[in-house]
Amino acid sequence: MLRLGRREFAAHEPVIMAIVNRTPDSFYDQGATFRDEPALARVEQAVAEGAAIIDIGGVKAGPGDEVSAAEEARRTVGFVAEVRRRFPDVVISVDTWRHEVGEAVCEVGADLLNDAWGGVDPKLAEVAARYGVGLVCTHAGGAQPRTRPHRVTYDDVMADILQVTLGLAERAAALGVPRESVLIDPGHDFGKNTRHSLEATRRLGEMVETGWPVLVSLSNKDFVGETLDKPVKERVLGTLATTAVSAWLGARVYRVHEVAETRQVLDMVATIAGHREPAVARRGLA
Repeated sequence: MLRLGRREFAAHEPVIMAIVNRTPDSFYDQGATFRDEPALARVEQAVAEGAAIIDIGGVKAGPGDEVSAAEEARRTVGFVAEVRRRFPDVVISVDTWRHEVGEAVCEVGADLLNDAWGGVDPKLAEVAARYGVGLVCTHAGGAQPRTRPHRVTYDDVMADILQVTLGLAERAAALGVPRESVLIDPGHDFGKNTRHSLEATRRLGEMVETGWPVLVSLSNKDFVGETLDKPVKERVLGTLATTAVSAWLGARVYRVHEVAETRQVLDMVATIAGHREPAVARRGLA
């Protein structure tokens, strides 16, 4: 059982986490949802298309202008409060590595803290425990926030992923974060080159076998772009192919830009796997 906010998700229920960037310099949309009105419209559309989680971020992952904790909070806290008011049943996640921001968003209704930088601020897990919210424990290869990997090496990338994420997950549970609300994430592209991210995908079943629910953040990332030699806006098909593989291997939560397309992929995989009935089954019966 995966429990986040007011929602409980069954063992074979794939969950979509829709990305809403509250940044003026997002790599994907260049600030399309920086202002409140388009951001709220994005939330409404994502929920209508099948997203159960909205992931709100106030700092882009890559290098760029310095964003203080106060500015990150300014971009996210009021927006979280408004999303909570308008969508009481949606799971609200906030993509942050800072405990100060985590504290502020939990105060206004966040259900999940998405720590994409691998516990670089250990106090963030303490905040999650204190508020009883969920936590995403990510492998970032020891990278500092907003840095790009350079000549990173691993003896065994999946062994490193497992060691780090399981350690973070067990620490979170020991602090008091509900075990049913802790997820682990291999951290595609974070502290990894393209071959590392491809191997992490190929061996995702090893993470699933640990029993912790696995979140994958694949959407339009560089490892997809390099694999197919495609720019950001032409990575949707590669992303969806990777999503299908991840779903077959047992990932539970999918952090995405394209919600409707992802929903179809996940429904198709779930139905092939026997976890979902076809929406319509008339062929050969008339």
